[in-house]
Amino acid sequence: MSANSGITSESLKAAIIERLQAQHVEVEDLSAGCGQMFEVIIVSSAFEGKRLLARHKLVNEALKEEISKVHAFTQKSYTPEEWEKKKQE
Repeated sequence: MSANSGITSESLKAAIIERLQAQHVEVEDLSAGCGQMFEVIIVSSAFEGKRLLARHKLVNEALKEEISKVHAFTQKSYTPEEWEKKKQE
């Protein structure tokens, strides 16, 4: 694997918004800019009625190409209602 995955925070965020119809996305590059390690928060109505494992499978399938190019990908997925509650905490 090369030192740079070619994946950027911006490209990852755009893919998440487009493929998961996300209302809110936060992408943090934890690899000092080389695109090898990302932590994301995704807020999408697509998660309504889904348990955590089903949400992760949905995200992993939608971002299969991008995830295969990076070393580490951590996700937190929320419905809009859950995100509003979380922001109140």
